[in-house]
Amino acid sequence: MASTVTSSGFITSVLHECALLQKYDVSGPRYTSYPTAAQFASGFDGSDFLNAVYTGVEVIAPLSLYIHLPFCENICYYCACNKVVTRDRSVVRQYLDHLHHEMALLRLQLKLSHRPVTQLHWGGGTPTFLDAAEMTELMHLTAQHFNLSRDNSRDYAIEIDPRTVDREKIDLLRGLGFNRISLGIQDFDPGVQQAINRIQTVEMVSALVDYIRERSFHSLNFDLIYGLPRQDEATLAKTLDVVIGLSPDRISYYNYAHLPERFLPQRAIDRLTLPTAEQKIRMLSLITEKLVAAGYVYIGMDHFVKPDDSLAVAQREGHLARNFQGYTIAKAQDLIGLGVSSISSFDRVYAQNTTDLDAYYKALDENHLPVAKGVVLTDEDVLRREIIQELLCQRHLDIASLQRKYNIDFMTHFSEAIAALRGMEADGLLVIAPEAILVNENGYPFLRNICMAFDEYVKGHLQSQTVRYSKTL
Repeated sequence: MASTVTSSGFITSVLHECALLQKYDVSGPRYTSYPTAAQFASGFDGSDFLNAVYTGVEVIAPLSLYIHLPFCENICYYCACNKVVTRDRSVVRQYLDHLHHEMALLRLQLKLSHRPVTQLHWGGGTPTFLDAAEMTELMHLTAQHFNLSRDNSRDYAIEIDPRTVDREKIDLLRGLGFNRISLGIQDFDPGVQQAINRIQTVEMVSALVDYIRERSFHSLNFDLIYGLPRQDEATLAKTLDVVIGLSPDRISYYNYAHLPERFLPQRAIDRLTLPTAEQKIRMLSLITEKLVAAGYVYIGMDHFVKPDDSLAVAQREGHLARNFQGYTIAKAQDLIGLGVSSISSFDRVYAQNTTDLDAYYKALDENHLPVAKGVVLTDEDVLRREIIQELLCQRHLDIASLQRKYNIDFMTHFSEAIAALRGMEADGLLVIAPEAILVNENGYPFLRNICMAFDEYVKGHLQSQTVRYSKTL
């Protein structure tokens, strides 16, 4: 069982050790899955997905749903999401019709109607690009094809651009059954907002936060980014003071990855206005120090939560999980992704829908699931996935338990990984014992590096540059 961080001394001290930072500030996966999306094979289609998951047995285990709504009215220069920027509201009709068709195909072929949906997430893009009637229609369509839970313990979340909602829309979302909200904040400094083309005042966000609390949502998350153009420690400190004052239940503070060759909107950002690698490290130190001092628990990577939040409780109790939306509570093993670019995860199968909107429409018009790539996990993948999940979520690995479960000699089976970890052990990031591996507090910022030791695929990609990953710090 993992311990929680209640003081920032160890973390901030290690973040100031330049030699360690230079050593471990490398490119690497974020491990929202293992194998990661870089291993999803093209040519894997809807038939492959159905063949891999179909058993003929009607399962009643809980289910998680993710619905991707790609439309945005305005472009944000930093964004790396799959999106369609348009002010033509008529595009929603065609998309909803095809989502309906996709739901019908999945329900027909996978016998999903009896499985309670304990987790639902609308992401984007900007889900609130849809108007009230369209959001109501989408929720009703989902309820027609899936068994939406009414239990108070469900997690039904939506990502919101604060510029796109008012009190009436918040009332609607609560009425539709959402009980968690994630606000895309990014940064509160006016200069930074101008540089990323996302202007939203503190006053506007504060009023929205007050009303969300008035409507008794279970949880409020802020998404923020460090490493943005025109951002420095002084502006970041002011943003952090505002965030702490607004007191969201959860905070996700992502590291901006500037990859303009992959994400065209980022070409509007002047590279010379970006913080240096050293400045970004100091920013990460400042974020951790201020949030932990304010009472937040650092649960891993870029996530901070209040001590009584369900994510913190799940970590203390040993059942925190991680999926394509980040850290989560393990309420459902299987995830259905709906919409363009969405990813489904069923036990030993990952399947991703096409990222091209026209191709998505074409597949469904031909009565095919719009799956464009995927992977079926090997026994070795399953073993390494469990190890990476445990390290990311619990920061502790029970070697004895893994040996019994998988009938392996851990130290022999993972001799290469252990050799890599010995160097990290010497740097004070973790402890390797005969029965367990324990990540120390000053190893928490390096969880991605630690997990990479168990990744069979990442070494070749880093050497060949066939896949561009973000920096780990």
